[in-house]
Amino acid sequence: MSVAKVTEISATSEKSFEDAIKEGIKRANKTLENITGAWVKDMKVDVKDGKISTYRVHMKVTFVLKD
Repeated sequence: MSVAKVTEISATSEKSFEDAIKEGIKRANKTLENITGAWVKDMKVDVKDGKISTYRVHMKVTFVLKD
C-alpha cells in the first residue's frame, strides 16, 4: 500500500500557462520525490500596459511518500 501527499504551489511564466506549469513541476521535483501528478487549480494573468505580462498557475501536486 502507498500513501500520497498533496501540496499546493504557484508558478509563473512570461511565455504561457503551459510553460508556467512545466516550470512549477520542474521546480517542485527538486524538493519533492515521487511526483505522480498535478491538478491545475487556478490560472491567472497579470496585465501591464494592456498586455499580458505574466501567466500564473496555482497547482496541487501529488507525490507518494517513501516507506
